Amino acid sequence: MDNKKSQQDNVLGRRDFFSKVAAMSATALAGTSLLANESAGEGDPAIMHHTKWGQVWGDPVTTNLYGVPSPYEHNNTRRSTKLLASGNFRASIAVTPIHESEGIITPNGLFFSRSHGGTAHVDPNEYRLMIHGLVEKPIVLTLAQLKRYPSVTRTHFIECPANGGQEWRGPQFNSVQFAKGFMASAEWTGVYIKTILEDLGLKPEAQWMLAEGSDNSKMGRTVPVDKVMDDAMIVWGQNGEALRPEQGYPVRLLLPGWEGNLCVKWLRRLEFAVEPWYCKEETSKYTDLKPTGKAIQHFYANEVNSTVTSPSPEIPWTDLKEGDQVEIEGLAWSGMGTITTVDLSFDGGRNYVEAQIKGLVLPKSWTRWSYMFTIPKDFQVNGKQIILASRAIDDAGYIQPTIDEEIGIMGVEAVYHRNAVETWEVTKEGKVNHVQIRSI
Repeated sequence: MDNKKSQQDNVLGRRDFFSKVAAMSATALAGTSLLANESAGEGDPAIMHHTKWGQVWGDPVTTNLYGVPSPYEHNNTRRSTKLLASGNFRASIAVTPIHESEGIITPNGLFFSRSHGGTAHVDPNEYRLMIHGLVEKPIVLTLAQLKRYPSVTRTHFIECPANGGQEWRGPQFNSVQFAKGFMASAEWTGVYIKTILEDLGLKPEAQWMLAEGSDNSKMGRTVPVDKVMDDAMIVWGQNGEALRPEQGYPVRLLLPGWEGNLCVKWLRRLEFAVEPWYCKEETSKYTDLKPTGKAIQHFYANEVNSTVTSPSPEIPWTDLKEGDQVEIEGLAWSGMGTITTVDLSFDGGRNYVEAQIKGLVLPKSWTRWSYMFTIPKDFQVNGKQIILASRAIDDAGYIQPTIDEEIGIMGVEAVYHRNAVETWEVTKEGKVNHVQIRSI
């Protein structure tokens, strides 16, 4: 009897302890602006009772030899749309859920993907890379031979030049994923092309390099030798593992900061010459039409840019109320260099405050920023609805332009390189809408 009574006292004691902890937590949190009124509260079953997952065996360690996300993270996925795809989705895109991203590294399974003829599946044992043209010693390399060169690992974003391109006439998608998800960032491992050219010898008259893919689209793009001898890489590793097939396995070109279309996947050939090749993807495609009727060609670096990722249409403030404190977050990036400053506006770009840059700050890489904000009554600042806008500045001195400035130069018929400040309306209910604010 004494033993049973002792066990019963222990159970009551444990319940009493958890009840008191829940009550104390509620009291403590009530005075904390960050989590006001967010306590589980006294009697919460998630605190008072054993969790169901803590009462059964877990999966064997060998169940998933390649790790997979929790099934509760099912919304954290790439997305596509028929509006941005061919009928069979071979020439298509899969956009990154940047609103779900943490830090500056995109997991390989969520990395933005763009193909012109579907995903090629290359046998690494039959892979060959030809380097020829205006080099002293033309060569054909196997994958094993290529990997014998000294490798480097660098963190850079890849951005499609059409990122945000559907917004020239105004927002087409009420989604930050579709507005700015045509990009992703990774840690890349490979070899600088200039390292290989030290062995082969580049002839002085060589001014251009043709990069050609081995997939059925035979993607070809022309690259100035200056970029090649700066930081152009041939990469085979992404985030600590081999490239995925959709990212060009076993080898792709990486031109840090430049158009993703230039970073040719399934790379099979590099040829050096005096003049550019004027390939299909740099004549009829990937050029921008100006109001004069002329088009910009050889349009390479992705300009300084930024976006708000939270709140967003996907992550609204509908569960927040006056007095709650929340972290506004976003990304900034520049193909010209390193982000130095990010400003945040609550009135569509008329006035700005400086945001905090967080974590690693690297050249030609994503940079994360944030700003702590207290929710005002009816989501209004100075009696007006909140319209969020971010503006980035890089160490080359470039400042992200307004939409008026950009349209003044490019008109509204362009497709690529839209890096203007974008705006997000917060309604009085806390919902977020993609809007465009113009003064002309």
